[in-house]
Amino acid sequence: MRWMPDEFSDLVAVVDDVTGLVGRTPLVRLKRVTRGAPAAVLVKVEAANPAGSSKDRAALSMVRAAEASGDLKPGGVIFEGSSGNTGIALAMIGAALGYQVVVVVPDRSSQEKLGLLRAYGARVVITPALLPADHPDQVRALAARLAAQTPGGWYAGQYDNPANIDAHYSTTGPEIWAQTGGRVTHLVAGIGTGGTLTGAGRYLREVSGDRVQVVGADPESSVYGGGSGRPHLVEATGRFVHPDTGTDVWPRSYDPSVATTVRQVPDRASITMTRALAREEGLLLGASGGLAVAAAVALAHTLGPDDVVVAIAPDSGRSYLSKYFDDDWVSSRGFGPETGQVPAAALVSETIAHSATVEQARAALRRGHSLPVVVRPDEQVEPVTVAQVIGSASPADLRDAAAEDLVADHLGPALPIAGVHESVASVRDRLTPTQDAVVITHDGLVVAVLPRSELDDRTTAIGELVDAPRG
Repeated sequence: MRWMPDEFSDLVAVVDDVTGLVGRTPLVRLKRVTRGAPAAVLVKVEAANPAGSSKDRAALSMVRAAEASGDLKPGGVIFEGSSGNTGIALAMIGAALGYQVVVVVPDRSSQEKLGLLRAYGARVVITPALLPADHPDQVRALAARLAAQTPGGWYAGQYDNPANIDAHYSTTGPEIWAQTGGRVTHLVAGIGTGGTLTGAGRYLREVSGDRVQVVGADPESSVYGGGSGRPHLVEATGRFVHPDTGTDVWPRSYDPSVATTVRQVPDRASITMTRALAREEGLLLGASGGLAVAAAVALAHTLGPDDVVVAIAPDSGRSYLSKYFDDDWVSSRGFGPETGQVPAAALVSETIAHSATVEQARAALRRGHSLPVVVRPDEQVEPVTVAQVIGSASPADLRDAAAEDLVADHLGPALPIAGVHESVASVRDRLTPTQDAVVITHDGLVVAVLPRSELDDRTTAIGELVDAPRG
């Protein structure tokens, strides 16, 4: 049967440049991961944007606003501090419109995202992720400083730029309302800069006469939802607060009053849902999308058959193949399949602060039967996440050090990691001949340190060794 032209009448024939493809992303109904839920769950697939994420909308809105105000002039240089997606969007737009782009990224960003930034011609500046907000090399502070020092430089500043909110108020929200024929009852969005939730949520609440409920999905440790502020492993969402930060100032692009409620989602649930969406729904999404969908599905189980839940999935899983979709990455951080309760002994593992003295480190070594101790940031309380590990200290590292020296001046490398549910054989095969100990993790947290000797000639699970008595 020959297709007739009117079947394609809704297609845009030609756009002037790639920015004309931003927006108008599809909604996909979930069928398998929602089993048993009375309400429908639809996913707004923002990976359909030309640079692959919802940040295309915000980036284009910010650039157009800056052009209109005269802040960004022809031949100018765009600067931004970004975990990746906003930088990628700005790099695409810069390439299309003739601007140079410089993106400052945290060192936790995936290699895929760094590769995309460079593919669009952006200059990439990498800075440590775990810096306090007032540190001059913190991601956003460094980007703003470089912009100020560069003739023609313009700092996008997505966290405080009103054009971020405007992008979603004028496009994302109206699209969802139109696509659902006004039947949407709940919007679920992760909270990063807050622009998506604030803009789309505000529009939907207004157009529905406040009938639409807006739900913020947040990593369990993020401060938006009342968490401790320690780092989490789901990129591009939530809010981490460095212990040395004085006053935590939330972004102006997030209006907490727009959210009806905020649902906390553990990293395990987000990562598990992310992988399930690919394997059961054919949707390869980033973990921030998995976070939103996990919250949406949990919500859908509490609703009725007339409810329609829309979850916004900000980006594609293609940028995270080496992380959330890599079995070794997932299992080594303790997110492997749950095989039972984690042994109680596994939940107590001493760490020492970066500013501890050598004498304090030696005391910890004695308490731990000379096992290397994990070194964490100052002031960080237990438990420590894998992302916070700075290094290790072993008897050999401290042998010639003076008692009053700082352990930070005698650090050994970070120890290899293994998940509590991994097999001993798989962990043993990963160790190099010079690695004499391994950090055991569970759900992204450091829970124990095991010596290499306990891995020899064993076939049991790591968790059983952690629970074994020490002699």
